[in-house]
Amino acid sequence: MIRNIVKYPDPVLQRMAEPVTVFDAELQTLVEDMFDSMYAAKGIGLAAPQIGVSRQVTVIDLSFGKEPEDKLVLVNPEITLREGRQYEDEGCLSLPDIREKVSRSARVHVRAQDAAGNWFERDGEELLARAFQHEIDHLHGILFFSRVSALKRDLLLRRIRKLQKAGEW
Repeated sequence: MIRNIVKYPDPVLQRMAEPVTVFDAELQTLVEDMFDSMYAAKGIGLAAPQIGVSRQVTVIDLSFGKEPEDKLVLVNPEITLREGRQYEDEGCLSLPDIREKVSRSARVHVRAQDAAGNWFERDGEELLARAFQHEIDHLHGILFFSRVSALKRDLLLRRIRKLQKAGEW
């Protein structure tokens, strides 16, 4: 089922998501809905808070659904190692049509659980590393514009307010 993507400044996007402790059919449905919603929005990653669910679950698929083995589900994820730097354009489904260059680690090591509760570890470089960091930030109530300069952040927030006043947000 495709769920609506929540836009900033919805409070669910700005608070720490709850850890998952029960791995059941409800979680499986949430994961399926998240993939459906992400693909419908043409994204490569989606965190549960972005569909209004304050739980530590994120899905990532850099292949846009073309390669089923590329689908990643991360439950209760944590980044255990960061290396290098990359400075690339980022966007966010909760901040439609807004893109900005963000500094991130070039390589990360992630520890997480899958939808069945099994722990696993995974390395990510470049785009996958950026996706891991972006989505895990969402689980901590952090949006990508928090990672840009204060001046750029202020300009982005002004733009959002302007769009809100015009009824386009």
